[in-house]
Amino acid sequence: MSTRREFIKQVSVVASLGAAVSMGLTPSLLQAATPGVWHMPDEGEKHERAFIAFGAQKAIWEDFTADVQAAIGLIARTIARYEPVTVFCRQRERELAEKHCGTGNITYVITELDDIWMRDIGANFVVDGQGELGAVDFNFNGWGNKQQHRKDAKLAALVANHAEADYLRSELVGEGGAIEVDGHGTGIMTESSWINSNRNRDWSKAEVEQELKARLGLRKIIWLPGIKGKDITDAHVDFYARFVKPGVVIANLDNDPQSYDYQVTRAHLQILQNATDADGRKLQVHTVSPPLNPRKSKFNRNNPDFAAGYINYFVINGAIIAPEFGDKAADAKAFELLTGLYPDREVVQLNIDAVSAGGGGIHCVTSHQPFV
Repeated sequence: MSTRREFIKQVSVVASLGAAVSMGLTPSLLQAATPGVWHMPDEGEKHERAFIAFGAQKAIWEDFTADVQAAIGLIARTIARYEPVTVFCRQRERELAEKHCGTGNITYVITELDDIWMRDIGANFVVDGQGELGAVDFNFNGWGNKQQHRKDAKLAALVANHAEADYLRSELVGEGGAIEVDGHGTGIMTESSWINSNRNRDWSKAEVEQELKARLGLRKIIWLPGIKGKDITDAHVDFYARFVKPGVVIANLDNDPQSYDYQVTRAHLQILQNATDADGRKLQVHTVSPPLNPRKSKFNRNNPDFAAGYINYFVINGAIIAPEFGDKAADAKAFELLTGLYPDREVVQLNIDAVSAGGGGIHCVTSHQPFV
């Protein structure tokens, strides 16, 4: 399989108001989020449902396509044991999606798709504390026009409509995997993803921060440097730092000296250990390290995109859906840490190597609608 970085671009640039027009929206219909009204809740708060895109295609995944479809199905079936799941799929693959994802606690919505990365292409939900639900669209552009995205760029609006949420369009370009919040006013973001000319040309850091705060109801953003160009996302935060709860963070610490993340994760750790949240609390930081000896397979053989990281887990009602990579010691250590940090949730580890082969994880291929 060719790596995602090598995939020939089939790009339809979708930017700001141009994308709105392409979906039949006019500037007068684009709602503006009011600071202090909408806010993004913590992922650990109660969910109404989870979302998955059954969108793998051979043009991108080549020989891995069937394996990715099976992995997506496994994730969907596992989540459905704890909360409802909505699966987006193509009309011609409706029966195949049901074969893999099942029917119990799962509904299907037919739409066109480019790929599987639901976290990045879906709506970013916000609430107002008065029972209203909003859905922020950050104008997905294929991680800086690195991959075809014309169909996926329309999904956030469809998700908003499906959830009967107020559709809120930002002028920023970004992805859900680049957002991490504690639900109480603090966010963690990587500069490499947000402050990047391939997304937000001519935006200063201050302007990006102001817009993110307004759209997501944040009072403070802790910026991590990240690293540009090493993976297709330009270092999404959900592979580096996650809030367990307000004041408590779990951070990725790469212990492979040959990895470009070795120095990056140490720089991030120093920032987080010296940071305070929006309420002035010094963060309590726990670390989790990728496996040094993952199982050998066709998915990670000579594949620089293979993403073996435990931090890309999904918090759902009653459970943590996390990866395992066949490194018994590292898998067990991650399981123990997550069990201790989330004592009221069952930790379920899954083999999602096929998805990892494309540079993502469980958090990347899922999203959720908060309960209001």
